[in-house]
Amino acid sequence: MRDILAEIVEEKRDTVEAAKREQPLYDIKRKIVYSSFRGSKRMRNEPWILIAECKLQSPVKGRLTKRYSVLELAHTYEDNGALMLSVHTDPHFLGSNEDFCAVRREIEIPLLRKDFIIDEYQIYESRLLGADAVLLIARILEREELKRFLYTTWSLGMDALIEVHDRDDMEKALATPAEIIGINNRNLATFKTSIKQTIELLPYADRNRKLISESGVFTEEDAKRLYTAGCDGVLVGEGLVRSADVSAFTRALAGIGRNDKSAQATA
Repeated sequence: MRDILAEIVEEKRDTVEAAKREQPLYDIKRKIVYSSFRGSKRMRNEPWILIAECKLQSPVKGRLTKRYSVLELAHTYEDNGALMLSVHTDPHFLGSNEDFCAVRREIEIPLLRKDFIIDEYQIYESRLLGADAVLLIARILEREELKRFLYTTWSLGMDALIEVHDRDDMEKALATPAEIIGINNRNLATFKTSIKQTIELLPYADRNRKLISESGVFTEEDAKRLYTAGCDGVLVGEGLVRSADVSAFTRALAGIGRNDKSAQATA
């Protein structure tokens, strides 16, 4: 069976080596301005988290939308209540560093750099691009490597979303002091999605961490089911960009759980 993740990671090694030759790490380090954990600070004060993803393409499904640019999606998400944006920089998703920088120039809310990070160089590069957070995929990193990458991320004032897929990944993530764990509903070999993945893994999670369900959310009911199951938020890409009304669906997803909190406050 084709392993899409393994293929992407193998290509990424060549991409990173080329980037190092073009801009050495020492050059990046001298240009960096440290961040201030903007993402996690906002998350601590929110009952529910929507991380809206500016996603134009899937390695499996191809082009997802031609109606919007990355920047147009970013403005729509910010204007309609997303707490953070996820912006792809990997070409398999039609992402680029240039798109990320364009979003950073115009968007105020925290940005997560969505890529396949296999080298600490990419973490420093992420901060240079203006990222407030990075994605660290447990499946593609060794245990000590994952922990080291997390500390490197924190040393730059950025947050890390550690992505897990199964119980082994969850154990690897929980062996770190990570504050934010994302449960990926996508089969990393076939890229098919089901929110059952999150629901089945939640009993093995640490509820003292922020738990984000990633991918496979296509309706408000999907998000409500995850909220009821105990998730703190969702990361949604395809479900948003393919919706008939991106603004309305963003508002709906951003508002999950808020009525419950209001009712508790007035009780």
